[in-house]
Amino acid sequence: MAEMGLNAARISLSWPRIMPEGRGSVNRKGIDFYNRVIDELLRRGLTPFVTLYHWDLPQTLEDGGGWPKRELAGLFRDYAEVVARNFGDRVKHWIVFNEPWVFTILGYLTGIHAPGRREPMEALKATHVVSLAQGMAVRTIRENAKPEAVGTAFSMQPCYPKKDSPEDRAAAERFSQFLNFWFLEPVMNGRYPEIFMTGTSEALLEIKPGDLEVVRAPLDFIGINLYSRMFVAHDHTEPNLGARQAPASEGAEVTDFGWEVYPRALSEMILSVTREYGRLPIYITENGCSYGEGPGPDGRVHDHRRTSFLKRYIGEVGRALEQGADVRGYFQWTFTDNFEWAEGFSQRFGAVHCDFDSQKRTVKESGHWYSALARSNTLETDK
Repeated sequence: MAEMGLNAARISLSWPRIMPEGRGSVNRKGIDFYNRVIDELLRRGLTPFVTLYHWDLPQTLEDGGGWPKRELAGLFRDYAEVVARNFGDRVKHWIVFNEPWVFTILGYLTGIHAPGRREPMEALKATHVVSLAQGMAVRTIRENAKPEAVGTAFSMQPCYPKKDSPEDRAAAERFSQFLNFWFLEPVMNGRYPEIFMTGTSEALLEIKPGDLEVVRAPLDFIGINLYSRMFVAHDHTEPNLGARQAPASEGAEVTDFGWEVYPRALSEMILSVTREYGRLPIYITENGCSYGEGPGPDGRVHDHRRTSFLKRYIGEVGRALEQGADVRGYFQWTFTDNFEWAEGFSQRFGAVHCDFDSQKRTVKESGHWYSALARSNTLETDK
């Protein structure tokens, strides 16, 4: 990273690596490991942006019921205190959760990600427990780490109606509130968006007196993780939202992951957040693309599609800046080819190619382009 001219790095802590049982005793080897990582980043001139939770829950806590159990909010607060006390003297930028919507809804509702459960009511309860944990953790970090900034990285996509009908437009708005603001509105304003077709948030989430005061802990910055846009259609069979995700139009440009390439989504989302919450600092905490090119006969990775993707999306950050947004930084997902959750090693997002057998690293052509951009901080775009 330092050789490429980057000046910051997102890293994530592992709760079970630090507290294997999720509570009680602290694994000093885990603390020592992260101390070495943080010290090395700082030695190389890289500002660490440290995420407390990137989806790895201690197994004992999942065995006890997982995120739908209210006790996890307090246990996460205790974990946050441990890491704040150990790393807060050097870490000044904290990200509480990475994509809380994904690990709750895709983990407990659709079962796409761990723990692979398909329990709609438990999933909704999990979202509230995570919001409680978020509010508690923000306060704990501020009390124990003296940070410059605390935020969360939210998965976001602008939602478009599949058809230009009143029903689809209303469905797209409800889904957008659920997808983009379900965890952001509580921490910023102490309330949930009213989006349910039947029932109330208080009943469906099992909100108790005083909970909304706990979840409200306004963030210092908002992290946006964004890759594409989403189409939404009205669905009367869906009891809560009355909406479902719809496929993109045929013939759309897509990545090797099958995700639509739609750069304007990034500026639209940045400006939407800015309109909603004022000129609060924003970081693009994830943006990138999966393309499978590997080293050619010349040893280089000619991933022109990724360079084109990055140029267009980062150009949209500039567009948002011109229109008044306060974007402080951009993190590409990801620095090196990685283990991509349910997709294993099949999707390559990296600026750096990794041979998973030999561990040889090769900076891709897009990585060289990105390095030049980082050093100049200037992007030439096609107007």
